[in-house]
Amino acid sequence: MTSAASSDRPLQTIIATDCGSTTTKAILIEKTPEGYRQTYRGEAPTTVEAPFEDVTRGVLNAIAEVEELSGRKILDGEKIITPSGVGGDPKTGVDMYISTSSAGGGLQMMVAGAVQSMTGESAQRCALGAGAIVMDVLASNDGRLPHEKIERIRSLRPDMILLSGGTDGGTVTHVVEMAEYIAAAEPRPRLGMSYNLPLIYAGNKDVRPRIQEILGEKTALTITENIRPVLERENLAPARNKIHDLFLEHVMAQAPGYKKLISWAGAPIIPTPAAVGMIMESLARRDGINLIGVDIGGATTDVFSVFSGVFNRTVSANLGMSYSISNVLTEAGLPNIMRWVPFSIEEQTLRNRIKNKMIRPTTIPQTLDELQIEHAIAREALRLALDHHKSLATGLKGVQQERTISDIFEQKGSGATLIDMLKLDLIVGSGGILSHAPRRVQSMLMMVDAYQPLGVTTLAVDSIFMMPHLGV
Repeated sequence: MTSAASSDRPLQTIIATDCGSTTTKAILIEKTPEGYRQTYRGEAPTTVEAPFEDVTRGVLNAIAEVEELSGRKILDGEKIITPSGVGGDPKTGVDMYISTSSAGGGLQMMVAGAVQSMTGESAQRCALGAGAIVMDVLASNDGRLPHEKIERIRSLRPDMILLSGGTDGGTVTHVVEMAEYIAAAEPRPRLGMSYNLPLIYAGNKDVRPRIQEILGEKTALTITENIRPVLERENLAPARNKIHDLFLEHVMAQAPGYKKLISWAGAPIIPTPAAVGMIMESLARRDGINLIGVDIGGATTDVFSVFSGVFNRTVSANLGMSYSISNVLTEAGLPNIMRWVPFSIEEQTLRNRIKNKMIRPTTIPQTLDELQIEHAIAREALRLALDHHKSLATGLKGVQQERTISDIFEQKGSGATLIDMLKLDLIVGSGGILSHAPRRVQSMLMMVDAYQPLGVTTLAVDSIFMMPHLGV
């Protein structure tokens, strides 16, 4: 890998994989006279779980499919040949291998703050932006008794905890209180029993010595800059970068086969949602537009938005099209799903079909009726995920605002949502049900029905599912 990276010649061929929870997708990117082009792609089932318990098997299978289609020799046994053109043959090897991953349940985090609507919410935004699923938000004013908080921390078993609280020079007691709850719970990580749970402290800098004292022994503690140094400003980047580093060092290193995968890759492996977020952000910055992006998967739905240069990501961990399909029914209610089904069907039959999909998550619709039912459920999943996103993609709460006499007629509190459908320029859809819809118009109708855009909005679909690969 190093020989390819250290030589001065530009990259000609890149192989990229995305290890999802059900499928591992590989794409080959080659340099042509018109620029870089995605030429071939292959898919194989992900092999994190038994009987294989080695993620690299699925990666090798997906790359082998690309090899077969492209006629390029990429693998030498179980090694990726680098750089390209080894032995003078232009159809041998690749210059670089990169990968993203959400296999094994992705990155699951728990966040804690002093006040739920202020530092608690900032910590949640920070973790979501780094590509995590937030399992719970603890705060000193969340209404739970001390023993309930300790019990909750102990039972959740997250991959990582992010502790914040207090502006610099602000509250000390609340932050210390949260740290003591965590220490009392002695939380264990989800994967691997042999190592301490990674904990990132990104709160009031005056409390750092106390945090070191309380949590230094019991967790793998990392201290970084405060995510809310003053009430008027969020500083999420340093903590977000730390989450990525620890994800690689701790979480990925424990998952089966990842050590080998990391040694192959020419760039750090990042969580799939973080990669999709990066490509959305750079697209909005390049074209100077406001956009909403969605990635609807089997278990979760991610929503990304960039409005006036502010990036937000949320994950609806209970809205998906296979593993979580029954939750969509519960949250949306049957009448809301029935309104999109263009034929009459008995309530019990519809419920049975939805439950069937949940217990056989890898099946795909075989008849037009089944397809229309899945598309009806997708509309509700997309709508609910956007509602959830609107509630989190807000301005900062707790900020002092200067009022004038004209505000008497129209007072907006701090923390109003940033999502304004009239100012929206582009909606990007990706994920199995949108990417693989038999006709492009079906994807368009699903997005229009779910989001009901106002004014003039461009719609786009990631038809060959390469957003995560491009984000790296």
